[in-house]
This record gives sequence, C-alpha cells and structure tokens, in this order.
Amino acid sequence: MSDLLDLAVVIPTFNERRNVPVLVAKLDEALKHVAWEAIFVDDDSPDGTADAARELARVDRRVRVIQRIGRRGLSSACIEGMLATAAPLVAVIDGDLQHDETILPAMVKALHDDPTLDVVIGSRFVDGGGTGEWDKDRVAKSALATRLARHVLEADLSDPMSGFFMIRTEIVRNLAPRLAAIGFKILLDIMTGSPRPLHFRELPYTFRVRTAGESKLDHVVAMEYLIALYDRMFGRVIPVRFAMFSAIGAIGVGVHMAVLTFAMFVLNVHFLTSQIIAALAAMTGNFFLNNALTYRDRRLKGVRQLVDGWISFCAVCAVGLVANVGVAGFLYDFRDGSWAASAMVGVLVGAVWNYALSSKFVWGRY
Repeated sequence: MSDLLDLAVVIPTFNERRNVPVLVAKLDEALKHVAWEAIFVDDDSPDGTADAARELARVDRRVRVIQRIGRRGLSSACIEGMLATAAPLVAVIDGDLQHDETILPAMVKALHDDPTLDVVIGSRFVDGGGTGEWDKDRVAKSALATRLARHVLEADLSDPMSGFFMIRTEIVRNLAPRLAAIGFKILLDIMTGSPRPLHFRELPYTFRVRTAGESKLDHVVAMEYLIALYDRMFGRVIPVRFAMFSAIGAIGVGVHMAVLTFAMFVLNVHFLTSQIIAALAAMTGNFFLNNALTYRDRRLKGVRQLVDGWISFCAVCAVGLVANVGVAGFLYDFRDGSWAASAMVGVLVGAVWNYALSSKFVWGRY
C-alpha cells in the first residue's frame, strides 16, 4: 500500500456517538489495502458524537473531526467534508452503519481502472442490491422519490436517492460553487449541478437495519427533498427560499382571515381589535413555519432567540405591510383605478421587503 493518501471517507453525523468506533473499526477492516482517512462532519450533536470521534483521533491519525456550530444539513456537511481533504478520491457514507463499507475497495478499484469514470454509486436497485427489511410503506415512498429524481436528473441512474457513493475530489471542488446544499440527497445535487453529464457506475449493496441511534427521516426531511428538486428545476427563476417564504406568506393570509372571521362573528370582537389579533396570529404562524422550513439551516433555538426573532419578524412585516399599502395606493391613483394590478404589485413589494429584511435581521443575526 502506498503511503500517499488515496481516499477520504466523509461521514456526516448527528447523534451517532455509539456508532463512531464501530464504523471506524469496519473501515479499518474493509480498507486494509487503501491509504484512507475518515472525516466526521458533526452538526454539534448533543450526544457528544464529535467528542467520541476526537477520542479516536488521538490514537488514530486517520480520523479527523469537523464540528459545525449553528449549521445543520446533511448535504452541506458532506460538501464541507469533501472540500477538507487532499485525497484524490472521496466517499460519502452514513454514520448509522446502514451502508455496506465492504464495497468501498471495489469503488476505489473502479475509479483507478477507468480514468473516464467520475463517480461510483452504491445502489439498492440494481441486480444484487436490496433494501433489506424495509416495510412496504418505505419502499413505496422511496420508489416515488426515485421516480421524481430521475425526471430531474435525466440520466439512467437506478438509485439517484443513494447517499453512498465515491467521486473524484477534483470534481467536487469544481462543482462546489454550483451546489445548492439543500436537503439530504447530496448525490442528486452533484449529478444535477454538473455542467456536463458525469460518467457513473453503480455497484449493488443491501441496505442494513439501524442498530443504534434514531432515524433522521421525518416529514421535514421529506419536505427538504421536494425543495431540492424544486431548486434544480426552477431555482434559477425564483430562488427556493423566496418561493418558500412566499408560500408560507400565502398560508398566513388564510390564517389571518380565519382568525379574523372567528373573532368577529363568533367572539363578537370589534373589527379593528379582530384585525390586530388576526395579524399577530398570522405573523406568529409565519415566523415559526419559516424558522422550521425556510431557514431550517439557520433556525433560531432557545427562548431568547425565538422571542427576539419573533419581535424582529413582526417589526419587519409591519413595515412591509406599510410598503404594500403605500405602493398599491400610489399605483391605484396613478393608473386611475386598476385595483387588481395595483394590489398585486403592492403584495409583491411587501413580500420582497419582508423576505430581504427577514433574511438579514431575523435569521441572519445569529
């Protein structure tokens, strides 16, 4: 085995402390004839995952740790890890032991043997691969997500949802400025972000059952996947954050009207008071939805941050409302009664104002 570093294995983690030493031992066994390093990219796990990796790093120089503070997201973690190595090849593998590390040497060999090959992908859906003990519901959801991804990808890739692959590091370095870093499917981001079709090969593996820790798959992760698809299809026209912010704003209009109607006709509250209550309810709902979805990677935590953020958001939206009404009123008078167009321009101005200032003064301060 050459002393030159050949492979970096990037492992994005969150609350995987118990799996850290097990995975390093498995990598040591699988990569006996490869000069490798493991880079744990941890999103400040409360269970001490980064500390567990550092304990190993003290006795094994092949182990390195990147502990991210105030940032979350599997895709962005993978990008940071892949850019942090000098190895010519880089692999991404989950820290939950569900990917089969024993096929890593075959991935290395494939990339060494074929200089035209860009990426080797661990696939559950080619001959010899499998999803293990998945139930029917998860299989159906994965199949739907795969079909959607293939429409965006425009390539005959059987498992575009795979989070287990190996790629030439130089490709990632060149692509990094073009990557969206949204959601949890970094392979899809890389394949769709490349200005040229990447040459790939798929190797079969069987997805394992998690033995420790908790699954990160939830409704928010599924939402992130849809967001990533949107970004690749329409993000250049309407930025994904602005689209989400606007969609949540539309939901807020519905909340406002529902609360206003209830307060006026059920509780018999005066119109002006009802309007204030409805506005506060809508802004509060919008704030928490944006915090959970639109700005998930910057989301505010803790009572103090949430209260400060809510107050700032309400202040921004109040000014945005004034801008909305002012612009709409000016255009209405100027265009001699074209109320619909004037109202739409006012709404757009208010939305852009709220989005721009919220990004800077609400979710950009921490």
